Amino acid sequence: MSSSGSWTRERVIALTRLWCDGLSAAQIAAALGGVTRNAVLGKVHRLGLSGRERPARPGARRAPGPPRRPVRAPRRPAPARPLLRSAAPPPEGPGLATVLTVGAHTCRWPVGDPLAPGFTLCGRPAVRGAYCEGHAARAYLPARPHDHLLKMAGLA
Repeated sequence: MSSSGSWTRERVIALTRLWCDGLSAAQIAAALGGVTRNAVLGKVHRLGLSGRERPARPGARRAPGPPRRPVRAPRRPAPARPLLRSAAPPPEGPGLATVLTVGAHTCRWPVGDPLAPGFTLCGRPAVRGAYCEGHAARAYLPARPHDHLLKMAGLA
């Protein structure tokens, strides 16, 4: 530190007086000259002067108050929709489409081994997702009741 920035007795007294008057560390550094804001803060800390009241800053923590949003009552789950279950078995035999000819609304259930030369896809009209009625019955499992979750939530 240069001679103008050294902490002489006079500069420490001036620092203490300015700090107690409520000036910021940047203002004190400018008034003293030759020191930075961080040097002022370090000296204030070493002198034990940091006990003054601080003005409230934007974004500072506030005292706890009422919640900002009203607390909503837990929602009751919607009744489970019955899944599409068909008594009709999935179609048998070769598929009607290939990987190159399958459309957006046709069943994409694989028929046979994908590595075999005669590999096809079902190709029948899709009624649920990517599958026809028969393949959808095999692809999608029925929804299990979540009664244990309702009991835990105190709703059942």
